Amino acid sequence: MTTTHPAAPSAYRITPRRVMHAEWHKLRSLRSSWVTVISAVVMVLGVGLIMGATYTSGGGDSDVDTVVLSLYGSVLAQIFLVVLGILMTAGEYTTGMVRSSLTAVPARLPVLWAKAAVFTGTVFSVMLVTAVVTFAAAQAFLQDTDQAASFTDPGVLRALTGNAGALTLLGLLALGLGALLRSVPGAIGAFIGGIMILPEILGMLPYGIVERAIMYFPTQAAGALGSATLIPGTISPGPALLALSLWTGTTLAAAALTLKRRDV
Repeated sequence: MTTTHPAAPSAYRITPRRVMHAEWHKLRSLRSSWVTVISAVVMVLGVGLIMGATYTSGGGDSDVDTVVLSLYGSVLAQIFLVVLGILMTAGEYTTGMVRSSLTAVPARLPVLWAKAAVFTGTVFSVMLVTAVVTFAAAQAFLQDTDQAASFTDPGVLRALTGNAGALTLLGLLALGLGALLRSVPGAIGAFIGGIMILPEILGMLPYGIVERAIMYFPTQAAGALGSATLIPGTISPGPALLALSLWTGTTLAAAALTLKRRDV
């Protein structure tokens, strides 16, 4: 007689590693995810090559920080990464896949944290490599100009890392908005209106305190992180990183509270 033994409970245990593996599988199995990431890479690299190839000493961009000049395409890449973050959360509510995810992980919050971890690891590593390659490629054109620089120059490596970190944190903020609002159009509209346009409107007000406060808004703080030298009218990299992290952390915390308390 053959005796069958029940499977060990550990075989079915929900662990952070297994939840992250599931979220990683979702990300890499969707063609739209990689199209979005590759589009962001192409924007940074393509614009960087154009800026390097067309730059002339003494022109209108001569006073621009060399890292900012090389990574101008990050402004466009930001849009793709914001969309990716929103699709990772709000997209599941649109397709109804969120019900399967939360049924498999009844505690709910590990799903959100796993999405954030997978997004962070993927986007930061890809965008850091992209920033380094783009800077090197642009410098191949800029080596005989007043924008010539190297990786060993003061602030360059910090700015390249800061650029990747800023794009990652902005995407994470969007991921949190998607989980909070549960609507792809709503989250995109909230990001564009509240994060990108609102600071520009507030900047028209003739009050010094408002102008100072705007420096700590997400996109303004992100810009300060990607510069090797201090840009006039911005805060230094340390406070910028803290401000952007607080914006992102607060949004994710609000999304976690909503996920825990509201029905699907």
